[in-house]
Amino acid sequence: MKYLIAVIKPFKLDEVREELSAIGVQGITISEVKGFGRQKGHTELYRGAEYTVDFLPKLKVEVAIPDELLDRAIESIVKAANTGKMGDGKIFVLDMVSVVRIRTGETNEAAI
Repeated sequence: MKYLIAVIKPFKLDEVREELSAIGVQGITISEVKGFGRQKGHTELYRGAEYTVDFLPKLKVEVAIPDELLDRAIESIVKAANTGKMGDGKIFVLDMVSVVRIRTGETNEAAI
């Protein structure tokens, strides 16, 4: 089992969700986050004053998936979240030791 974390641009969420649903992913968790990387940020004007916005809004998509879906999930996210511009995001893959569904007590892949 793998735990996949993708940091994407907010307006790409619907496309990512649709792509993941199409390959059989049944559930995802979304968090609103802020961050910066190579994109750095940008400057904005507010009431005539210029200021720098260092941390840009992003969405963190978290998915627990079986090993056999990993490559397809990564391809789906890359396809859906890609704009070709800096700041499209990153995907992190972690090994997941175990998972338990609280309601039923099911464990591991049965609980996903």
